[in-house]
Amino acid sequence: MAATPGPVDPVPFTAAPHGVERRLAKRSYAVPLVVAVTGHRDLLPAEIPQIRKRVRDFLGGLRAENPDRLILVMTPLAEGADRLVAEEAITMRMPLSVPLPMPKELYVRDFETQQSRDHFEQLCAAAADVFELPLTPGNTAASIREPGKNRSRQYAQAGVFLCAHCHILLALWDGKESHQLGGTSQVVRFHHNDVMPGYTPLATASRLTLTDDESDLVYHIVCSRDRPDGAPAAGFKPLDAYWFTTDEKDPRTSEMPLRHRKVFERANEFSQDAQAHAEEIDRERYPLLTEEQARTLPPGLLDINQVFCAADWLAIHYQKRFIRTLRVGHVCVFLTGLSYVTYTDFASARAFLFVVLGLMLLATAFNLVASRRGWHRKYLDYRTLAEGLRVQFYWAAAGVTSGNVTKFAHDNFLQMQDEELGWIRNVMRVAGTECDVLPNNDPEALKFVVREWIGDEKSGQLGYFSRKSSERLLKHSATERIGRMGLWLSAATLAILMFVGAGVPSEVQTPLVYGMGCVLLAVGVRQAYAKATAESELIKQFDFMHRIFYNAKRRIEQAESDFERRKILRLLGDAALEEHAQWILMFRERVVDQGEIVKLS
Repeated sequence: MAATPGPVDPVPFTAAPHGVERRLAKRSYAVPLVVAVTGHRDLLPAEIPQIRKRVRDFLGGLRAENPDRLILVMTPLAEGADRLVAEEAITMRMPLSVPLPMPKELYVRDFETQQSRDHFEQLCAAAADVFELPLTPGNTAASIREPGKNRSRQYAQAGVFLCAHCHILLALWDGKESHQLGGTSQVVRFHHNDVMPGYTPLATASRLTLTDDESDLVYHIVCSRDRPDGAPAAGFKPLDAYWFTTDEKDPRTSEMPLRHRKVFERANEFSQDAQAHAEEIDRERYPLLTEEQARTLPPGLLDINQVFCAADWLAIHYQKRFIRTLRVGHVCVFLTGLSYVTYTDFASARAFLFVVLGLMLLATAFNLVASRRGWHRKYLDYRTLAEGLRVQFYWAAAGVTSGNVTKFAHDNFLQMQDEELGWIRNVMRVAGTECDVLPNNDPEALKFVVREWIGDEKSGQLGYFSRKSSERLLKHSATERIGRMGLWLSAATLAILMFVGAGVPSEVQTPLVYGMGCVLLAVGVRQAYAKATAESELIKQFDFMHRIFYNAKRRIEQAESDFERRKILRLLGDAALEEHAQWILMFRERVVDQGEIVKLS
């Protein structure tokens, strides 16, 4: 019997039956935690009650550990394991997302009885969204009508899609290896190694397979199959449950592995921050499209835009806090030095020593608060997420694809950097789910992307990098002028002291030495601040990005086809993502902690 569908909580970043109008309504900024389902159709009836309990315990545990996020279950609703998990999700009031492997009227041919078809329709009606994956290259509606290799490629595509857009793959699996294309064993293998023989291209092997990947997390519930050889693989017992990863030493564990837990903690932190500031984000956000534009563009873009607005606002919010802390620290350093020089050269009052100590403690306290609350880290992480989402948004709007049936916009971003940054990919894989179903080939959307993303010298990224380059150049010029001024004043002071010497009255000599010390102190602090903010490096970065966008605009104007224009946009996005990865690494090295404050002092 099917579970009676109960009311389902609203889903923040997935499609909805009511389309654009519902998406334009106020929604949560929390990113859902997505569990995709793969499993056998012929579960052993005697084990089903206990399998249900294992599924409930698993989903309930995720909800308890991630109280600020919705747990969204993604399943194609095949008979057996898919529907069992879907029923439990609905009973637990968890939203359901249903990517169908092929057009619905062809998919239901899998279900032999009317009762099974009615059950399928009931579950679809209870889902938060239902969408159909396109026909794979070379397939037609006629070629997949009956079982065979062509139809199996559609299931392989669905398995790849599930793996690419979930955080955890829930496998109700007997543990046996199988070569059935699109089968449970092959889906688990793809989730671990990005390989599905018979579907993934031979050239798919990439650096993804050579690094620790946060997307390899499987929760395996061992089950039997209702067939003569249906016992689980050797070494497995029915109803055992494990976390299953590619870890060489300990691939199966009772607790979620630490590296994955850290990724979930960072994604949870982002959701908490976004929800805590939801009202401010609603008022002050900078969306990538207007409501009017949203009505003519793919509705899935609103999902990416929703996450972008949260990440962009939070990045600005924490950047202001970090810069404020940085400035307070450097001002305290300057005043500390000034007080000490005053104490040694003018007035040996003990009060100046207390001022020195107080300023150092104040700077240390500010940096301690900033460090414990992660302002610097959050600024960098959220800005990197926002820029990744910007690229993902415009690629999706323009219909830019990787050209590989198993790769999406989020797959390679930050893959070679700190593994903790995997949470950024985890957010992107959810935000872009619907846009990844079918590329958008609308020529007007392509024009929208060129206009809004690239822009000109006053708008888009061209205008942004032009303005920022000019601003940074002015700041860098000011730093250099201060340095030169300090050098000349110090040289003049030294010349006076060297050549005039004893002829300089003490009432003049002392202020000269004191003034030289103050100037050198000011120069040192200003240069330390410029280094902490990567002043000169950002000029080069902004100039480089301006040239990249300028060249892309020029080549797009000369392009003779939309295919060529999309290819250029793909190259542009790759360059932007690579530059963002370099940016976060550069700024991570410039964090100012308590020890740095002491050294500056």
